Amino acid sequence: MTTVLQKEVSVIIIEDYKLTRMGLKSSLEEFEGISVVGESEDAEKGLILINRLKPDVVLMDLGLPGINGIEATNRAKQENPDVKIIILTSHERDEEVLAALGSGANAYCLKDIEPNALVNVIKEVAKGACWLDPVIAKVALKLFPKPENIRISSNQFSDGRSQLTERELEVLRLLVKGKSNTEIAKDLIVSVHTAKAHVCSILQKLCVDDRVQAAVKAVKENIV
Repeated sequence: MTTVLQKEVSVIIIEDYKLTRMGLKSSLEEFEGISVVGESEDAEKGLILINRLKPDVVLMDLGLPGINGIEATNRAKQENPDVKIIILTSHERDEEVLAALGSGANAYCLKDIEPNALVNVIKEVAKGACWLDPVIAKVALKLFPKPENIRISSNQFSDGRSQLTERELEVLRLLVKGKSNTEIAKDLIVSVHTAKAHVCSILQKLCVDDRVQAAVKAVKENIV
């Protein structure tokens, strides 16, 4: 019986601190299925590497010298729409969270994430998933006003909560916590296919394009 080998996920690390960059590379290379194909201490060189090597995933720091991580993410996405970008940062300031949420990245992780968890995020993102660190969701909750504190006409937007089933609300709560489809399936004791179907239904009902937008909307509009 022939064994089908899964393609390794190619990764570029853009991080200005050499020790952090070396530590990330060393940690990632301990796991099967991950290949660090390039690294850079600044965004300008990093963008050149992305254009040349066409990686599956880029780990992007926010606080880079010269071009910052947000601008670099926007440029990388314009030049290479298929590349998946994970913002990996220690920054939790309000304005940086808002900028990160609008940068077009596929995932937002804090640097204290466990290596095995980061590897899981990389593999999921490489497959097309989005991921939002729970801490980012909590900061977003603080930033956005509660619905009862703002006056909005009932016909300005539909009530997201009323559109969702109880099961979909359960799934949405797990999305806000940064859970992948596999983790959602495990938590709810359903198949991955069923979890994915629930996520797709949620995205459609909330009129959003991806999991990150769904999580942000859930927090912003106090749906969960």
